[in-house]
Amino acid sequence: MAKELNPSTPGGPDPAVSSGNQPEPAGEVVEERLLPAAKGRGSLLQVATVCGFLLLAVGLVFGQTADFEFIVLDDLSDVTMNPHVNEGLKADEVWWVFTHCYAAAWMPMTWISHMLDCELFGLNAGGHHLTNVVLHAATAVLLFLVLRQWTGRLWPSALVAAVFAIHPLRVESVAWVTERKDVLSGLFFMLTLWAYGSYVRRRFSIFRYSLVLACFALALMSKPMVVTVPFLLLLLDYWPLGRWTIPAAVSQAAGEEAPAANLPLRGRLRIASLLLLEKVPMLAMVAGSSIVTLQAYDVEGVAIFEQRYDLAWRVGNGLLSYVSYLGMFFYPVDLATPYPRPGLELPYGRIAGAAVLLVFFTLAAVAARRKYPYVFVGWFWYVGMLVPVSGILQFGMQAMADRFTYLPQIGMCMALVWALAEAFKRWRLRNTVYALGAAAILAVLMVRAYRQTSLWRNDHIFWNHALACNPRNWWAYYGLGNVHQGQGEFDKAIDYYRKAIALHADDPLVHYNFGVALACVGRLDEAIEAYKKTIELHPNHAVAKNNLGNTLLLRGHPEQALAYCREAIRLDPDFAEAHFNIGTILFLRGRADEAIREFQQAVAIKPEYPEAYYALGAVLAQHGRFDEAIDAFRKALESPSAFAADIHFALGNALVARDRSEEAATHFRKALELRPVFPAAEYQLKQVLAGKKRAD
Repeated sequence: MAKELNPSTPGGPDPAVSSGNQPEPAGEVVEERLLPAAKGRGSLLQVATVCGFLLLAVGLVFGQTADFEFIVLDDLSDVTMNPHVNEGLKADEVWWVFTHCYAAAWMPMTWISHMLDCELFGLNAGGHHLTNVVLHAATAVLLFLVLRQWTGRLWPSALVAAVFAIHPLRVESVAWVTERKDVLSGLFFMLTLWAYGSYVRRRFSIFRYSLVLACFALALMSKPMVVTVPFLLLLLDYWPLGRWTIPAAVSQAAGEEAPAANLPLRGRLRIASLLLLEKVPMLAMVAGSSIVTLQAYDVEGVAIFEQRYDLAWRVGNGLLSYVSYLGMFFYPVDLATPYPRPGLELPYGRIAGAAVLLVFFTLAAVAARRKYPYVFVGWFWYVGMLVPVSGILQFGMQAMADRFTYLPQIGMCMALVWALAEAFKRWRLRNTVYALGAAAILAVLMVRAYRQTSLWRNDHIFWNHALACNPRNWWAYYGLGNVHQGQGEFDKAIDYYRKAIALHADDPLVHYNFGVALACVGRLDEAIEAYKKTIELHPNHAVAKNNLGNTLLLRGHPEQALAYCREAIRLDPDFAEAHFNIGTILFLRGRADEAIREFQQAVAIKPEYPEAYYALGAVLAQHGRFDEAIDAFRKALESPSAFAADIHFALGNALVARDRSEEAATHFRKALELRPVFPAAEYQLKQVLAGKKRAD
């Protein structure tokens, strides 16, 4: 068998040093050829104890989310009000999420996981939260097992996994149902590393390589942020796998044997080319995922290169974010979601300081790559995985976000822990100091993470905390406005929306919800202005155009209303509510046949649409098509509606017209049960009981 290549030391092998000169027997499958010896990995009991601790710690910190509510911040739009998700796991919807983008992203695995939750738990928020907790716990355990397997170090691997599991920066990813994409992509990311470790330990195998690609594909289909994985694997090839300089990498990748010896430059270039060639299929997957993601943002009308934020601003904000994440890792206090973008005038002194600091750390990591390869790999793991969310491409309105650190900070934590292990190895009381220090750090992190998690219990606590951390957080005012609007407190919602707009007037969603609240209290002219501002900021906002059309109709401008509703249909042909509004306008303009077609289109798109069925039945009845009207009214009653009493009344009238008085009486009685003060229904019931046919 081959000589051990990676001795069990904190730093692993020196990548520049040959591992020996004994050739491996040709054709023999060499197990764990690139991994360290078993010494230092710990016993099975120790491994099981660490896994148990990780599960317990995650449960203690995040188990409280079982009693939490959904958060207005995207949980409603992505889960509870998402028609492709909230009815559970359905074959046609599974096909839909694979063939369409939703919420400016292509994430079919994430949407399927939400569907499965709705199938199992309905819209009980606790079940959805616990799924996030379970996925995060599994990811933490896999991280420990992968690091232990690759490095041969039990306790450093355990500490990295524990910090990852319970750091307060993980709260946003775990306690926020919408961030299922983080924990799910994290799990598939870890499975990708596990599969890659299995692949590199043995001679080339199509099956094992395909398993790596499959796991990576699932990670990409959960959240496209993992596009940097091929480059990360090249780093991990350097350390701890040691494939950049060990000739076994050549034999493993090329399917041939090669002697382990110091290689000249030509040999090293051959290794590099083989390792890069090995990543080409992954890079092709990355390219495809990136194209789909950019197209999804374009369809949603989101400007990833907004002209207000030039390249210098984006780079400056990115540098500040990199350093801020470092500070938050060591001092996780006043964490609040979200962090709004700063103004256009960034503090250039701070940017210069951040740039100097990052350059210093980068040069130090490069200088340490031979003696301390874990520092080199860990630092570039952190820097590289943050690139997609660094702000160069502006995905979303936030300047930065805790969730963006979910996978990147593993690298930084790994570099720190291995550096400490190396520093402590010469201490006489190293084991005691290491254990006590680790216990103290983990205890503090658990307390902070538990407290941070409790702030996600409901919208009031969540948004008020964000406002306490930053009184100028316009997003917090917007969130509180949404909370009050959802509770029917429209005047309070209007006040909060005004405050949000005063701080940040360029967000279309604030103006849209402001318009909805104004319309609900009858301030239609102000609502029209708010919708127009929404459309100015977001020209492809189909719902705003439909609402504007509806409001213009109420103000007596049917032609303008019709134009805006047709524009909404152009943007979204499957917009059932817009078809309903167009049908209403056409009916009021005396174009009954066209109105009927629009109502039929609305119910074809949205079968559970009682208002559209009711309107369709009313138009059909008015034109003497009573049998069709009766069918439409019956379908309207199949779904809950605020107009149920009116639908029963209309159905009763249609039945009277068809000489079905007994059935009509039943529906008039039902109308009176639902609305005791209903003179017209009471009159019609008396007429039917008296034997008179008064369907007018």
